[in-house]
Amino acid sequence: MKRIYLDYAATTPTHPDVVEAMLPYFSDSFGNPSSIYSYGQEAKGAVEKAREQVAALIGARDDEVVFTSGGTEADNSAIQGVALADPERNHIITSATEHHAVIETCRFLERRGFKVTYLPVDKEGLINPDDVRNTITEKTCLVSIMHANNEIGTIQPIKELAVIARGAGVLIHTDAVQTAGQIPVNVDDLGVDLLSISAHKLYGPKGVGALYIRKGTKLVPFMHGGGQERNRRGSTENVPGIVGFGKATEIARNVIAGEIERQTQLRNHLISGILEQIDGVRLNGHPTNRLPNNVNVSVDYVEGESMLLNLDLENICASTGSACSSSSLEASHVLLALGLTHEQAHSSLRFTVGKWTTDEDIDRVSEVLPRVVARLRAMSPLLKSHK
Repeated sequence: MKRIYLDYAATTPTHPDVVEAMLPYFSDSFGNPSSIYSYGQEAKGAVEKAREQVAALIGARDDEVVFTSGGTEADNSAIQGVALADPERNHIITSATEHHAVIETCRFLERRGFKVTYLPVDKEGLINPDDVRNTITEKTCLVSIMHANNEIGTIQPIKELAVIARGAGVLIHTDAVQTAGQIPVNVDDLGVDLLSISAHKLYGPKGVGALYIRKGTKLVPFMHGGGQERNRRGSTENVPGIVGFGKATEIARNVIAGEIERQTQLRNHLISGILEQIDGVRLNGHPTNRLPNNVNVSVDYVEGESMLLNLDLENICASTGSACSSSSLEASHVLLALGLTHEQAHSSLRFTVGKWTTDEDIDRVSEVLPRVVARLRAMSPLLKSHK
């Protein structure tokens, strides 16, 4: 039986054309980009071509793109880099539903004397722009709000938030790991100063990402070393990974419009199939202002982990939330921030469609999930306790 992968938000398969583009840089063109002889210059040229490709995806200048080891490093670099650049301004604003890469970085800074405001969201996961406006003080150095949430798919009004932040002379960073290559992302249109991306979320390799830094933004380097990446990030560049990242962004630019339409149809088909066939289901996140590929539901009286394991037995791969915390038994901080109870948060499932998802895959899930839920509810102590 075909295995159906519906966890594209956790990671994506590396596109075959990306693998092909990377291969020469493991062997034939293996040079260090800092070397002045031909092997090194070949590698340097490949890195700079990839920088152009990544910059084109987000509407940036080439020299505003710094390669990192992934989205987590990009988030760390942005937040710590701004925080350490001006000791007189020690206040950061973020949201309660950010990725752990942002939240844990903010907590790290709190332990070192910084003040962090974690703004609430409404029941659909949206930030109220007035909360940002009312929280900014003369000590605020950064607003960091993710473009779209990795668990529930809600897309934030970053453009409006950027107007507020920059109008107050405050830098704004957005974690665009879930949006770059999935929906249109343009740094000038959004108005952001810093933006994080990760290659493996858009059919590129793992272990490589990028941080957009608007020209003129004052930032303390996070990685110190040999002066690579225009002294922004020391360390020999991951040339094969960077080349693959560049190729992945090139492919994404060419297919994004068609994929948005196709994945939105698949998403809506899956949502309607679940809601129509299973009672006691809640759709988490904004009903329409959400990523084209994201479906997150809570199913009353059934644990998410049990549904996940039963789906896996049917060769269907999904998740119960963020892959970065999937081994934790704690309820999702994102779902709790929406106002869900611990019980409801523990009963969540996330399906995310992608490039190789078909209508038949969605039909299969719509057929299997109701059976799984019915079977688990029949033995559920949670259901019995509510009767």
